[in-house]
Amino acid sequence: MIVPIVGYGDPVLRKVCENISADYPNFQDLLTNMYDTMYNAYGVGLAAPQIGLPIRLFVIDTEPFSDSEDLTPEEQVQLKGFKQTFINAKMIIEEGEEWSFNEGCLSIPEVREDVYRNEKITIEYVDENFVKKTETYDGLIARVIQHEYDHIEGILFTDKISSLKKTLIKKKLQNIMDGKSRPDYRMKFANKKGR
Repeated sequence: MIVPIVGYGDPVLRKVCENISADYPNFQDLLTNMYDTMYNAYGVGLAAPQIGLPIRLFVIDTEPFSDSEDLTPEEQVQLKGFKQTFINAKMIIEEGEEWSFNEGCLSIPEVREDVYRNEKITIEYVDENFVKKTETYDGLIARVIQHEYDHIEGILFTDKISSLKKTLIKKKLQNIMDGKSRPDYRMKFANKKGR
């Protein structure tokens, strides 16, 4: 089931989220809803706070990035095959050169900015079967994970841009809060009843 995505300004997007256990109510339905909602909005990642739940859960499918001509064939294959659920994630290491990439967010439609992130990460999490894993990722996969991980820590990509850029997008952010933004997916706006 496709559910509304919570827009910028909603307090849930600023919460440090809580761990969950395998007996979380209706967990399989929740996972299905998250993937359905992400695909409907043409996203590559979605975190639980973005659908109003302050829990440490996010889903990723990087296949849409795999068509980029800027990538090597190996990178394209890696991105095409990467679909993963992250539960109770804990970032262990962020390392390597910081590099810039133009990021967007389903909770902040019509806003894109260059964000610097480390090229390599090691993360500990449990998968959808609650099997504990520790994995190392780099490149675009690491970036998408870092972006979604930030969500469960109450951090948005707009927190990582310069003061000048924040000033320049202030009106757009206010429009999102007021429900004046019109993405082609369902949203719940902070200052307006959902559409």
